[in-house]
Amino acid sequence: MDRISYFIRRLLLVIPTFLAITFVCFAICQFVPGGPVEQTLIRMRGLGDSNRGASSGPAISAEQRKAIEIHFGFDKPIPQRYWKWLVTDRMGLAVSSYLYPNKTVWQLISQRFPVSLIFGLTGFLLTYLVCIPLGIAKALRHGSGFDAASSALVFTGYAIPAFAFGMVLKSLLCGTHDFALNLFPVSGFRSANYELLSGGQQFLDIAHHMFLPVLCYMIGNFAVLTLLMKNSLLEQVSQDYVRTVLAKGGSLRRAVWGHALRNALIPVATGLGGVLTVMFAGSVLIERVFEIPGMGLLGLEAILSRDYMLFMGILGLTSLLGLLGRILSDFC
Repeated sequence: MDRISYFIRRLLLVIPTFLAITFVCFAICQFVPGGPVEQTLIRMRGLGDSNRGASSGPAISAEQRKAIEIHFGFDKPIPQRYWKWLVTDRMGLAVSSYLYPNKTVWQLISQRFPVSLIFGLTGFLLTYLVCIPLGIAKALRHGSGFDAASSALVFTGYAIPAFAFGMVLKSLLCGTHDFALNLFPVSGFRSANYELLSGGQQFLDIAHHMFLPVLCYMIGNFAVLTLLMKNSLLEQVSQDYVRTVLAKGGSLRRAVWGHALRNALIPVATGLGGVLTVMFAGSVLIERVFEIPGMGLLGLEAILSRDYMLFMGILGLTSLLGLLGRILSDFC
Protein backbone atom coordinates (compact mmCIF):
# COMPACT_ATOMS: atom_id res chain seq x y z
CA MET A 1 0.00 0.00 0.00
CA ASP A 2 2.89 2.34 0.81
CA ARG A 3 4.33 1.79 -2.66
CA ILE A 4 1.01 2.61 -4.32
CA SER A 5 0.63 5.83 -2.32
CA TYR A 6 4.22 6.76 -3.15
CA PHE A 7 3.65 6.45 -6.88
CA ILE A 8 0.34 8.31 -6.61
CA ARG A 9 2.12 11.21 -4.89
CA ARG A 10 4.83 11.17 -7.53
CA LEU A 11 2.25 11.27 -10.32
CA LEU A 12 0.43 14.17 -8.66
CA LEU A 13 3.72 16.07 -8.29
CA VAL A 14 4.22 15.84 -12.06
CA ILE A 15 1.47 18.44 -12.62
CA PRO A 16 2.90 21.38 -10.58
CA THR A 17 6.46 20.53 -11.62
CA PHE A 18 5.52 20.53 -15.30
CA LEU A 19 3.63 23.84 -14.92
CA ALA A 20 6.61 25.43 -13.15
CA ILE A 21 9.12 24.28 -15.77
CA THR A 22 7.09 25.38 -18.76
CA PHE A 23 5.91 28.68 -17.24
CA VAL A 24 9.44 29.80 -16.32
CA CYS A 25 10.78 28.90 -19.77
CA PHE A 26 7.77 30.49 -21.47
CA ALA A 27 8.24 33.72 -19.51
CA ILE A 28 11.96 33.85 -20.35
CA CYS A 29 11.18 33.39 -24.05
CA GLN A 30 8.99 36.49 -24.02
CA PHE A 31 11.94 38.72 -23.09
CA VAL A 32 14.59 37.24 -25.37
CA PRO A 33 15.27 39.68 -28.25
CA GLY A 34 14.87 38.65 -31.86
CA GLY A 35 11.39 37.19 -31.53
CA PRO A 36 8.63 37.07 -34.16
CA VAL A 37 7.75 40.75 -33.73
CA GLU A 38 11.33 41.91 -34.27
CA GLN A 39 11.81 39.52 -37.19
CA THR A 40 8.64 40.77 -38.87
CA LEU A 41 9.79 44.38 -38.46
CA ILE A 42 13.18 43.51 -39.97
CA ARG A 43 11.52 41.87 -42.97
CA MET A 44 9.27 44.92 -43.44
CA ARG A 45 12.27 47.23 -43.35
CA GLY A 46 14.14 45.03 -45.80
CA LEU A 47 11.16 45.03 -48.18
CA GLY A 48 10.95 48.81 -47.93
CA ASP A 49 14.66 49.16 -48.62
CA SER A 50 14.37 47.07 -51.79
CA ASN A 51 11.43 49.20 -52.99
CA ARG A 52 12.66 52.65 -52.04
CA GLY A 53 16.41 52.25 -52.21
CA ALA A 54 19.02 51.89 -49.51
CA SER A 55 19.14 55.62 -48.84
CA SER A 56 15.54 55.90 -47.67
CA GLY A 57 14.74 53.47 -44.86
CA PRO A 58 11.04 52.89 -44.24
CA ALA A 59 9.54 54.06 -40.98
CA ILE A 60 7.47 51.58 -38.97
CA SER A 61 4.65 53.38 -37.24
CA ALA A 62 3.53 52.63 -33.71
CA GLU A 63 0.20 51.42 -35.07
CA GLN A 64 1.93 48.91 -37.34
CA ARG A 65 4.06 47.59 -34.49
CA LYS A 66 0.99 47.35 -32.27
CA ALA A 67 -0.86 45.39 -34.97
CA ILE A 68 2.07 42.95 -35.26
CA GLU A 69 2.15 42.47 -31.48
CA ILE A 70 -1.60 41.77 -31.48
CA HIS A 71 -1.16 39.28 -34.33
CA PHE A 72 1.42 37.28 -32.36
CA GLY A 73 -0.41 37.75 -29.03
CA PHE A 74 2.32 39.85 -27.42
CA ASP A 75 -0.20 42.49 -26.33
CA LYS A 76 -1.58 40.24 -23.57
CA PRO A 77 -0.11 39.57 -20.11
CA ILE A 78 2.28 36.65 -19.80
CA PRO A 79 -0.05 34.47 -17.64
CA GLN A 80 -2.81 34.89 -20.22
CA ARG A 81 -0.44 34.03 -23.06
CA TYR A 82 0.81 30.99 -21.15
CA TRP A 83 -2.74 29.75 -20.55
CA LYS A 84 -3.50 30.09 -24.25
CA TRP A 85 -0.31 28.18 -25.10
CA LEU A 86 -1.06 25.43 -22.59
CA VAL A 87 -4.80 24.89 -23.09
CA THR A 88 -6.05 26.50 -26.30
CA ASP A 89 -2.96 25.74 -28.35
CA ARG A 90 -2.37 22.35 -26.65
CA MET A 91 1.15 23.10 -25.44
CA GLY A 92 1.72 25.02 -28.67
CA LEU A 93 1.45 21.87 -30.76
CA ALA A 94 -1.64 23.09 -32.62
CA VAL A 95 -0.22 26.45 -33.73
CA SER A 96 1.91 27.20 -36.75
CA SER A 97 5.65 27.45 -36.43
CA TYR A 98 7.26 30.85 -36.98
CA LEU A 99 10.10 29.20 -38.90
CA TYR A 100 7.80 27.03 -41.04
CA PRO A 101 4.52 28.98 -41.24
CA ASN A 102 2.77 26.35 -43.36
CA LYS A 103 3.20 23.62 -40.75
CA THR A 104 2.08 23.25 -37.16
CA VAL A 105 4.52 22.45 -34.39
CA TRP A 106 3.12 18.93 -34.08
CA GLN A 107 3.55 18.29 -37.80
CA LEU A 108 7.21 19.28 -37.59
CA ILE A 109 7.80 17.13 -34.51
CA SER A 110 5.99 14.13 -35.97
CA GLN A 111 8.15 14.34 -39.12
CA ARG A 112 11.39 14.28 -37.14
CA PHE A 113 10.19 11.88 -34.42
CA PRO A 114 10.83 8.57 -36.30
CA VAL A 115 14.40 9.63 -37.04
CA SER A 116 15.19 10.50 -33.42
CA LEU A 117 13.33 7.42 -32.19
CA ILE A 118 15.54 5.08 -34.22
CA PHE A 119 18.69 7.06 -33.49
CA GLY A 120 18.13 7.52 -29.76
CA LEU A 121 16.48 4.21 -28.90
CA THR A 122 19.07 2.16 -30.77
CA GLY A 123 21.94 3.99 -29.08
CA PHE A 124 20.27 3.72 -25.68
CA LEU A 125 19.62 -0.02 -25.89
CA LEU A 126 23.03 -0.86 -27.36
CA THR A 127 24.73 1.16 -24.63
CA TYR A 128 23.04 -0.89 -21.91
CA LEU A 129 23.51 -4.19 -23.75
CA VAL A 130 27.25 -3.56 -24.06
CA CYS A 131 28.07 -1.70 -20.85
CA ILE A 132 26.29 -3.98 -18.37
CA PRO A 133 28.07 -7.19 -19.49
CA LEU A 134 31.34 -5.27 -19.78
CA GLY A 135 30.95 -3.88 -16.26
CA ILE A 136 30.20 -7.36 -14.90
CA ALA A 137 33.24 -8.80 -16.66
CA LYS A 138 35.46 -6.02 -15.28
CA ALA A 139 34.15 -6.59 -11.75
CA LEU A 140 34.74 -10.34 -11.88
CA ARG A 141 38.27 -9.75 -13.26
CA HIS A 142 39.10 -6.74 -11.10
CA GLY A 143 42.79 -5.86 -11.25
CA SER A 144 43.53 -8.13 -14.21
CA GLY A 145 45.02 -7.15 -17.54
CA PHE A 146 41.57 -7.25 -19.11
CA ASP A 147 40.30 -4.76 -16.52
CA ALA A 148 43.18 -2.35 -17.14
CA ALA A 149 43.03 -2.60 -20.94
CA SER A 150 39.24 -2.17 -21.09
CA SER A 151 39.42 0.80 -18.69
CA ALA A 152 42.02 2.49 -20.88
CA LEU A 153 39.87 1.90 -23.96
CA VAL A 154 36.68 3.10 -22.27
CA PHE A 155 38.27 6.28 -20.87
CA THR A 156 39.90 7.06 -24.20
CA GLY A 157 36.50 6.92 -25.87
CA TYR A 158 34.99 9.01 -23.08
CA ALA A 159 37.69 11.68 -23.45
CA ILE A 160 37.05 12.14 -27.18
CA PRO A 161 34.11 14.50 -27.90
CA ALA A 162 31.39 12.64 -29.78
CA PHE A 163 31.20 15.21 -32.58
CA ALA A 164 34.99 15.19 -33.05
CA PHE A 165 34.99 11.40 -33.17
CA GLY A 166 32.20 11.60 -35.74
CA MET A 167 34.19 13.99 -37.93
CA VAL A 168 37.19 11.63 -37.82
CA LEU A 169 35.06 8.62 -38.75
CA LYS A 170 33.36 10.60 -41.50
CA SER A 171 36.73 11.64 -42.94
CA LEU A 172 38.16 8.11 -42.84
CA LEU A 173 35.18 5.93 -43.75
CA CYS A 174 32.81 8.03 -45.86
CA GLY A 175 34.94 8.74 -48.91
CA THR A 176 35.18 12.49 -48.27
CA HIS A 177 38.92 12.49 -49.14
CA ASP A 178 41.13 10.64 -51.60
CA PHE A 179 42.65 8.52 -48.82
CA ALA A 180 39.30 7.71 -47.20
CA LEU A 181 37.42 4.41 -47.48
CA ASN A 182 33.96 4.73 -49.00
CA LEU A 183 32.21 2.34 -46.61
CA PHE A 184 29.37 4.48 -45.25
CA PRO A 185 27.14 7.31 -46.55
CA VAL A 186 28.42 10.82 -45.99
CA SER A 187 25.16 12.18 -44.58
CA GLY A 188 21.45 11.66 -44.26
CA PHE A 189 19.14 9.17 -42.64
CA ARG A 190 18.30 7.03 -45.66
CA SER A 191 18.98 6.76 -49.38
CA ALA A 192 17.15 8.67 -52.11
CA ASN A 193 15.59 5.45 -53.45
CA TYR A 194 14.43 4.32 -49.99
CA GLU A 195 10.75 4.10 -50.98
CA LEU A 196 11.59 1.69 -53.82
CA LEU A 197 13.34 -0.81 -51.54
CA SER A 198 11.77 -3.84 -49.91
CA GLY A 199 11.23 -4.10 -46.15
CA GLY A 200 14.50 -5.88 -45.45
CA GLN A 201 16.43 -3.59 -47.76
CA GLN A 202 14.93 -0.53 -46.05
CA PHE A 203 16.09 -1.84 -42.67
CA LEU A 204 19.61 -2.43 -43.97
CA ASP A 205 19.65 0.99 -45.63
CA ILE A 206 18.76 2.79 -42.38
CA ALA A 207 21.26 0.64 -40.44
CA HIS A 208 23.94 1.53 -42.98
CA HIS A 209 23.26 5.25 -42.58
CA MET A 210 22.93 5.16 -38.78
CA PHE A 211 25.92 2.96 -37.91
CA LEU A 212 28.47 5.76 -37.46
CA PRO A 213 26.10 8.26 -35.73
CA VAL A 214 24.93 5.61 -33.24
CA LEU A 215 28.55 4.61 -32.58
CA CYS A 216 29.41 8.24 -31.79
CA TYR A 217 26.33 8.54 -29.57
CA MET A 218 27.28 5.43 -27.58
CA ILE A 219 30.96 6.15 -27.04
CA GLY A 220 30.34 9.03 -24.64
CA ASN A 221 28.12 6.93 -22.36
CA PHE A 222 30.39 3.91 -22.13
CA ALA A 223 32.65 5.01 -19.29
CA VAL A 224 29.99 6.17 -16.81
CA LEU A 225 27.65 3.22 -17.21
CA THR A 226 30.41 0.59 -17.38
CA LEU A 227 32.17 1.83 -14.23
CA LEU A 228 28.84 2.27 -12.45
CA MET A 229 28.02 -1.38 -13.14
CA LYS A 230 31.49 -2.54 -12.13
CA ASN A 231 31.68 -0.57 -8.86
CA SER A 232 28.13 -1.50 -7.91
CA LEU A 233 28.82 -5.21 -8.38
CA LEU A 234 32.12 -4.99 -6.48
CA GLU A 235 30.30 -3.34 -3.58
CA GLN A 236 27.65 -6.06 -3.50
CA VAL A 237 30.20 -8.88 -3.70
CA SER A 238 31.85 -7.57 -0.53
CA GLN A 239 28.59 -7.64 1.44
CA ASP A 240 27.88 -10.12 4.24
CA TYR A 241 25.07 -11.92 2.42
CA VAL A 242 27.49 -12.98 -0.33
CA ARG A 243 29.92 -14.35 2.24
CA THR A 244 27.00 -16.17 3.84
CA VAL A 245 26.16 -17.86 0.55
CA LEU A 246 29.78 -18.96 0.17
CA ALA A 247 29.95 -20.13 3.81
CA LYS A 248 26.90 -22.35 3.24
CA GLY A 249 28.64 -24.09 0.39
CA GLY A 250 27.26 -22.05 -2.48
CA SER A 251 29.52 -21.42 -5.45
CA LEU A 252 30.85 -17.99 -6.36
CA ARG A 253 28.87 -18.20 -9.57
CA ARG A 254 25.64 -18.65 -7.62
CA ALA A 255 26.53 -15.89 -5.16
CA VAL A 256 27.22 -13.40 -7.96
CA TRP A 257 24.58 -14.27 -10.53
CA GLY A 258 21.86 -15.35 -8.13
CA HIS A 259 22.19 -12.69 -5.44
CA ALA A 260 24.72 -9.88 -5.96
CA LEU A 261 23.86 -9.02 -9.56
CA ARG A 262 20.23 -8.28 -8.82
CA ASN A 263 21.14 -5.71 -6.16
CA ALA A 264 23.99 -4.33 -8.28
CA LEU A 265 21.54 -3.47 -11.07
CA ILE A 266 19.61 -1.04 -8.85
CA PRO A 267 21.85 2.01 -9.55
CA VAL A 268 21.93 1.13 -13.25
CA ALA A 269 18.13 0.85 -13.36
CA THR A 270 17.76 4.50 -12.34
CA GLY A 271 18.73 5.51 -15.86
CA LEU A 272 16.11 3.38 -17.60
CA GLY A 273 13.56 6.18 -17.35
CA GLY A 274 15.64 8.09 -19.86
CA VAL A 275 14.23 5.84 -22.58
CA LEU A 276 11.14 8.08 -22.61
CA THR A 277 13.11 11.21 -23.48
CA VAL A 278 15.94 9.78 -25.55
CA MET A 279 13.91 10.03 -28.76
CA PHE A 280 13.45 13.78 -28.17
CA ALA A 281 16.88 14.63 -26.82
CA GLY A 282 18.96 13.46 -29.75
CA SER A 283 22.43 14.91 -30.15
CA VAL A 284 22.66 18.27 -31.85
CA LEU A 285 26.35 18.09 -32.72
CA ILE A 286 26.22 14.52 -34.04
CA GLU A 287 23.15 15.35 -36.12
CA ARG A 288 24.95 18.39 -37.51
CA VAL A 289 28.04 16.36 -38.44
CA PHE A 290 26.08 13.63 -40.22
CA GLU A 291 23.24 15.92 -41.37
CA ILE A 292 20.53 13.81 -39.73
CA PRO A 293 17.11 15.52 -39.66
CA GLY A 294 16.30 14.62 -36.05
CA MET A 295 14.81 16.34 -33.01
CA GLY A 296 18.15 17.70 -31.84
CA LEU A 297 18.69 19.59 -35.09
CA LEU A 298 15.08 20.78 -35.07
CA GLY A 299 15.50 22.16 -31.56
CA LEU A 300 18.68 23.97 -32.58
CA GLU A 301 16.88 25.53 -35.55
CA ALA A 302 14.09 26.67 -33.25
CA ILE A 303 16.55 28.34 -30.85
CA LEU A 304 18.62 30.06 -33.54
CA SER A 305 15.54 31.35 -35.38
CA ARG A 306 13.78 32.38 -32.13
CA ASP A 307 10.86 30.11 -33.00
CA TYR A 308 9.28 30.18 -29.55
CA MET A 309 6.31 28.01 -30.45
CA LEU A 310 8.48 25.22 -31.85
CA PHE A 311 10.95 25.43 -28.98
CA MET A 312 8.23 25.39 -26.33
CA GLY A 313 6.47 22.49 -28.04
CA ILE A 314 9.63 20.40 -27.90
CA LEU A 315 10.34 21.54 -24.34
CA GLY A 316 6.81 20.72 -23.17
CA LEU A 317 6.91 17.17 -24.53
CA THR A 318 10.45 16.56 -23.29
CA SER A 319 9.63 17.87 -19.80
CA LEU A 320 6.50 15.76 -19.49
CA LEU A 321 8.24 12.60 -20.66
CA GLY A 322 11.25 13.35 -18.46
CA LEU A 323 9.07 13.61 -15.34
CA LEU A 324 7.29 10.37 -16.20
CA GLY A 325 10.68 8.78 -16.92
CA ARG A 326 11.84 9.52 -13.38
CA ILE A 327 8.80 7.70 -12.03
CA LEU A 328 9.59 4.79 -14.35
CA SER A 329 13.15 4.73 -12.98
CA ASP A 330 11.83 4.54 -9.41
CA PHE A 331 9.53 1.70 -10.44
CA CYS A 332 12.41 -0.18 -12.03
